[in-house]
Amino acid sequence: MRAAGATFPEMPAITQTTLSNGLTLYRIAVEGTRALTILLAFDAGARTESADENGMAHFLEHLVFKGGEKYSTYRAVNEAAERIGGVLNAYTSHDVVAFHITARAEQAANAIDLLTDFVDRPRIDPEELDRERGVVVQEIARANDQPAVLAEHLIDEATFGEHPLGRPVLGTVQHIRDTFTRDEILTFRARRWAPGRGAAFVVGNLHALPDESELEELFGRLEPRPKPEPFEPAPPFHERVLVRERDSNQSHLRISYRPVVEIGDPRKRAALQVYSTVLGGSMGSRLFDEIREQRGLAYSVYSAAHAHADTPVLSVAAGLESSKLMEALSRMKAIVTELREQGPSEAEVQRARAYAAGARAIAFENTGAVARHAAQQAIVYGEDPDPDTVIELLDAVSPQEVTEVAASVPAQLSLACVGPHTVEELQSA
Repeated sequence: MRAAGATFPEMPAITQTTLSNGLTLYRIAVEGTRALTILLAFDAGARTESADENGMAHFLEHLVFKGGEKYSTYRAVNEAAERIGGVLNAYTSHDVVAFHITARAEQAANAIDLLTDFVDRPRIDPEELDRERGVVVQEIARANDQPAVLAEHLIDEATFGEHPLGRPVLGTVQHIRDTFTRDEILTFRARRWAPGRGAAFVVGNLHALPDESELEELFGRLEPRPKPEPFEPAPPFHERVLVRERDSNQSHLRISYRPVVEIGDPRKRAALQVYSTVLGGSMGSRLFDEIREQRGLAYSVYSAAHAHADTPVLSVAAGLESSKLMEALSRMKAIVTELREQGPSEAEVQRARAYAAGARAIAFENTGAVARHAAQQAIVYGEDPDPDTVIELLDAVSPQEVTEVAASVPAQLSLACVGPHTVEELQSA
């Protein structure tokens, strides 16, 4: 908890406006920065794709950077960003697709003009589309060449099976190279990029923002559309073991659990984050201390908690010498069991709580991190995007709440591994 009488700088109240096209605009002031981040995000991630569309959300993310109405080519987009000293980027997850630019605060109008032009009015040029196929195919090949990334894809499949959450965000080479047409991509965009299931965020130094009428005009470039159909709910949990055999002396192990945590309650999500920190989220965690420091079984070991809109996922991971995998797997499972049956100590919770809240506070010194957090809160959870709120929730987590989360982590699990192993070998652990 925060020390009694201590004072901390807090961010000013967030301004929220609904524009005429249905898009919600959030303004979040961050004091002490010269920068401004503008982010546009939609409930149009990979989990909204059909099986035949797998990879389309990410491919579309690439394509819009090829130009809009005013900045009509990729070169015009890139040069415009450089002229204002701006850094452009984007990301696609299972949950959302988002586009953002960070620039000097005095370039606010130009940055918003650029971002909303190619995001809201993309040309999707047929020739550029075909050229970009090869780029994304190379991206998929690179991911498949990295055992750690491949292990992440495998554990998603093991956890969720054929459900969209179990499919890779990048999609398949066949889809990218041979299947997607321009009309299909435009249809997906029209179906999913609806202002009512998206939001715009301006975060940082707000002193040079355009006036209300200009903001309405720029962010109003996105056409009004009906809200899309809800995505397919997460499936029930099924235990699975998946192995991608590789002739190597290194292995990449992933374990996935489905804790019984009420995702709609932000206090429960905060407790899940603190539990994950106790388990494997820091160098003082149980997994790091025993698996790496005491036993020397792995060079990398950690846990991570993630909450989709309708289901939590607890992942435990290790990168290690293949000969040590079975011992490490046995002990990693045992540590989860010990926490389930005995709970964490109060000292562990105090340290983990301080570490988790501190990590967020440090991250939020960056306007881009604040914008990405705000998008997750507003679009995935439908909650207040104030970054101070999540820090306060983490500070308030009690040992009893973490004990309850630990007890909710079931014995049932899914496994994924890349290395010289077999499914039968891992099932015997």
